[in-house]
Amino acid sequence: MRFSRGVITIAIIVVVLAVGISVGLVQLLKKATPLAVPEAHCTVRTPGAERTLDPEQAQISATIAAVAARRRLPERAVVIAYATAIQESKLYNLDHGDRDSVGVFQQRESQGWGTKKQIMDPVYATNKFFAALVKVKNYRKIPLAEAAQAVQRSAGGYAYAPHEEEAKILAAAFTGRVPQAVHCWYPTTKSPAPEPKTAEARKHLTRTLGSAAINSKKRGWLIAAWSVAHAEKYALSRVQYAGATWSNDVEAEGWRKGEVSGTTRVELS
Repeated sequence: MRFSRGVITIAIIVVVLAVGISVGLVQLLKKATPLAVPEAHCTVRTPGAERTLDPEQAQISATIAAVAARRRLPERAVVIAYATAIQESKLYNLDHGDRDSVGVFQQRESQGWGTKKQIMDPVYATNKFFAALVKVKNYRKIPLAEAAQAVQRSAGGYAYAPHEEEAKILAAAFTGRVPQAVHCWYPTTKSPAPEPKTAEARKHLTRTLGSAAINSKKRGWLIAAWSVAHAEKYALSRVQYAGATWSNDVEAEGWRKGEVSGTTRVELS
């Protein structure tokens, strides 16, 4: 079958127009439908394990580890505290609960833990938890659920035990025993970007930890993890320690080899 030149020309024009329209539509859709921005999140990576937290959970985790370090408590105490907090509040600072229970550990004003305002302060609540824990005989050696129940006196004390492995992962990361284990990211939508509140961050850290002084690499990594967990709160975009750098980069898998940095200070910016 033969076609005239006119028919062939028309066919070519139709094809070209179709391709042009398709390309135009694709470009228009790209402009009209921006890529979805991920929500703020944190990743905890230790050898053989990885967990995802949201920023509030990471901040609570960092606070518990810092208070334990201030009180010079062993990692076992941190594990018990994490397992308890995971069960009681999922590591959130709740303003409600059973009867008058509130806060990270769901402590009750009517049971002598403090006022509601005090209990809603994670630093205060964690200090009260540890103050009670250290009075439990052999708390380092007895089963975790038994130690937690001795502090909490919950109706379901058996419920703490299933969270022990999760608690061990968090403890290894936030105590600084495993370096570079905490990585967070948060979206920056304001333009221009807000100035980092480094002075406020260090003031908060000092209240929690007692001092920002570093006398060991483990303590340095604890401070680094605390800083990354609080990055969104204080508009931090970079944390540097021991030759490694965390940056608020959604494409970053974790810490990267960074600028030369000593081991006597964690740099925030």
